[in-house]
Amino acid sequence: MTGLLQISDPHFGTERPPVVQALLQLVRDQAPEVVVMSGDITQRARRSQFDAARAFVQRLGPVPLLAVPGNHDLPLFNLLARLCWPYAQHRRVFGPELEPVHAGAGWLVIGVRTTRRRRHKDGEVSDEQIERTVRQLQAARPEQLRVVVLHHPIAVCRTEDAENLLHNREAAIERWSQAGADVVLGGHIHLPYVVPLHESEGGLPRRLYAVQAGTALSSRVRHEAGNSVNLLRRVGPGATAALLERWDFDETVGAFRVVSVNQLALSRSDGVI
Repeated sequence: MTGLLQISDPHFGTERPPVVQALLQLVRDQAPEVVVMSGDITQRARRSQFDAARAFVQRLGPVPLLAVPGNHDLPLFNLLARLCWPYAQHRRVFGPELEPVHAGAGWLVIGVRTTRRRRHKDGEVSDEQIERTVRQLQAARPEQLRVVVLHHPIAVCRTEDAENLLHNREAAIERWSQAGADVVLGGHIHLPYVVPLHESEGGLPRRLYAVQAGTALSSRVRHEAGNSVNLLRRVGPGATAALLERWDFDETVGAFRVVSVNQLALSRSDGVI
């Protein structure tokens, strides 16, 4: 049983070489069907940092990759570049599409760009982006697990992180739930957790989970969370459930290890929770 590997906030330019090697080994061992990079791929959007990210991606092998930019992937100090071509380096490495889509036999993964050149840190999703994602979700096949990928968090579990919440998140949660989304992946705050939005928000027509990831590779860890990644696995032929595994880098053995497993019960075609 393989799955979707979420790599978030690697911040190339601050990456830890032993963790890089351990993550490459994890990919070889687990052979995910798709790899998602949910933003802040670089520390300062420099060409050399994007080159390091590209070298890492090339070592992942032939696995499909979906990458969305984070706020650190826009130039900060080069104001002309930020105004005129903010995503030039990201596009050079990952291609022209800033909101890529992966449609596989068991997965529909939709990237949504939440960065804005006028915002330094905050994220935003527009009504147009919400509705475009709705149309993509509505076209999903019944057997696909439907995942939306953001950089900024759509939900938090601590009041001190509320300032990082995605702008226009309420509309996104309601519409994407109606359209059939199962999971919304995010990063940005380097803290892994799961929020059942159908419980925290109330009134949603089906189950929807916000899944956040820690920083995969960077030395910029929070004191309560080290380097970690998420592995999401489908359960059952109709993806009636999913297993979310959190893998943390274990300093004592120099490898990633499973530290928690959450079973996510999903709603299916009848829309009944």
